Amino acid sequence: MTDASIPLNASHWGAFRAEVVDGSIARVLPFEHDPRPSRMNEAWEDMLTAPLRIAQPVVRKGWLKRDGGAARGDDTYVGIGWDDALDLAAAEIARVRADYGNSALFGGSYGWSSAGRVHHARTLVRRFFASIGGHVDQETNYSYGAAMAFLPRIVGNGMIGSSVTSLASIRAHCDIFLAFGGVPAKNWEIQSGGIGEHRYDSFMAGVTETTRTINISPYRKDVEDQFGVEWMPVRPCTDVALMMALTQEVVAMGRADLAFLTSHTAGADRYLAYLAGEVDGTPKTADWASGITGIPAEEIRALARDLPGKRIMVAANWSLQRARHGEQPYWAAIALASVLGQIGLPGGGFAFGYGSTNGMGNPNYRTPLQGLPSIRNPTGLSIPCARLSDLLLKPGESYRFNGATRTYPEIKLVYWAGGNPFHHHQDLNRLRDAFRQPETVIVNEQYWTATARHADIVFPTTVTLERDDIGGASRDRFLLAMQKLVEPYAGARDDYAIFADLAARLGPEEAATFTDGRSAEGWVDWAWGEIAGQLQSRGIDVPAYREFQARGYLEMPEPEDDFVMMSAFRADPVANPLSTPSGKIELYSDWIAEEPDQLGHPAWLDPEEWLGAAGAGERLHMLSPQPARKLHGQMDFSAYSLEGKVQNRECLRIGPEDAAARDIKTGDVLRVFNDRGACFAVAEVDDGLMPGVVLLPTGATYDPDGTCDRNSNPNVLTRDIGTSTLGQGCAAQSCLVDIERHDAALPPLKVATPSPIEPLKETR
Repeated sequence: MTDASIPLNASHWGAFRAEVVDGSIARVLPFEHDPRPSRMNEAWEDMLTAPLRIAQPVVRKGWLKRDGGAARGDDTYVGIGWDDALDLAAAEIARVRADYGNSALFGGSYGWSSAGRVHHARTLVRRFFASIGGHVDQETNYSYGAAMAFLPRIVGNGMIGSSVTSLASIRAHCDIFLAFGGVPAKNWEIQSGGIGEHRYDSFMAGVTETTRTINISPYRKDVEDQFGVEWMPVRPCTDVALMMALTQEVVAMGRADLAFLTSHTAGADRYLAYLAGEVDGTPKTADWASGITGIPAEEIRALARDLPGKRIMVAANWSLQRARHGEQPYWAAIALASVLGQIGLPGGGFAFGYGSTNGMGNPNYRTPLQGLPSIRNPTGLSIPCARLSDLLLKPGESYRFNGATRTYPEIKLVYWAGGNPFHHHQDLNRLRDAFRQPETVIVNEQYWTATARHADIVFPTTVTLERDDIGGASRDRFLLAMQKLVEPYAGARDDYAIFADLAARLGPEEAATFTDGRSAEGWVDWAWGEIAGQLQSRGIDVPAYREFQARGYLEMPEPEDDFVMMSAFRADPVANPLSTPSGKIELYSDWIAEEPDQLGHPAWLDPEEWLGAAGAGERLHMLSPQPARKLHGQMDFSAYSLEGKVQNRECLRIGPEDAAARDIKTGDVLRVFNDRGACFAVAEVDDGLMPGVVLLPTGATYDPDGTCDRNSNPNVLTRDIGTSTLGQGCAAQSCLVDIERHDAALPPLKVATPSPIEPLKETR
């Protein structure tokens, strides 16, 4: 059997071929067109039938005894048949709907459970609840939630996601690439929808071979050493001060592009007055920024002198806005690019997300994707994604978001499918309390995650290799066939089948609305028909679905033009206005100025937990980046993930100076703590970190013992507060911790084994 004849499938960390022998995965092979395939797909070899797979529907014993949620996360379960489990769940949904209304139902998901578009759990959750009268939904996300809420007011719609200037344009035209937050290689391992071609090496080589590249980050290795870029260490949460100082120094030199500011921006005069100190008496000079950022003032001035007259790309990673007042560095980046007059020019301007996911900077292939059509949520209710604990703990309380005052509904039932909030959310001990508030929690899951362990009813679901689907991403050149390779594990069923069965129990109209008369296989065929129609309208030959599936992929033609963000607006701002109140880039916003914690323009606002905070003392600033050996928390206990751990714990990176001050050496077990909680990690001394900063990646499965996590989950330490009342995004990167050696034995991990389940009851 040749590699090309082995069936293809895809995950969020790449396309792969999997050889099946006697119903099991014998080996996983990389996709032949991928120049840098991810090793994460090796996890399928041991995780497809791992002990942590959920084999049957289960019900929590305490819920059956009506304990009010008190034992969620600590309880045992009872095995139950599918019909009984579906009847219980449908009855609970019907009861809550009848007694409290649909506003008491919360449907949660995060969209990363499958790269396939038909079996996209978040779409299915929303469609199911819309078909039964609605629910409380989530909007924005953890990745760039603050930006999603606020950027449309500043630069209009469409400036988040993959709409960034392409590598080809940067390589041909850019002189200086300012990489705020770096361009980390590990983040290029993943892409929502699947990846046919990992392009980190070609992107970085393409940028650095022609362009002066500066990694502005607390961590030197946020750009791999092999590319030899400059490193400007900056204190976490202070990038906005550096951007403001660079802008002010350019203005003070008389090198601002006043013509561009006049023709393409609104409110520049008010922002420049703030930078000059006319608002608060403090000019935002290099000397001012040096005290905040830790960067010598002369280095800031030297960089500012180098910017005018050159083509500059001001790039900011998504991580910058996952902090208190995270809206400000993005706004300040836009303002710096505006003062330089570079926006809309090839290779110049600003961009958010290079180094946050694989698609950034790729050509705009416009690879079409199609899942189930959405249905309007009849309640119209939603919360910002990162305000989940507040929703469950503060029913009836009001809050501000995106310029409006809202009220948290009282949630009686939570249904989660396709996501793990006990990975993504902050202050997990608080989330644990929040998850004990509803009357019922239902979860669709493949594995015994922390979220499944906090559920009352758990439905086992299939994984990618156990169903047919279609994957891909708009800026990846491969449309990917995701072939069913093995039969579902034990009693697992698709999310679609579960929701269809629940809808049928809730009424014929609900069932008809959800399924529209189609099976999951019927929806895959329908989706391919929609995709084929889009491609044929562009003159692209499209094979029949079975032919596409047999080959495994369809390659998109190369785009004729290099994509340059905002080029049409640059060319004619009158004919191509932005969808902002002024039609221009808003460097001052009357709408934002109405918020109690905003000034109406980019501003330095104290991030509260940072190295310059009053009372910071000897504490360290902990950053919690994405992990290198798993996607979020997925496949945490796979062999590949465990290879990167020591004593089954994650490694915490600490600089030599901070390690020496605490008598810590590589391999030492650490206790990491603050007033919100504690966890364990193993030290890895790393000379790439600036003093005062440590890195503990996310993804370790939450394993609580009181307020201490037996594992290495940094989100027991992070603060559960919004970026601001404007964006209400995740503020995880504003976090101070203490660290000490832990010389006692590590506690055993309870989450390394399944939750206890009593024998299967008789089913009907």
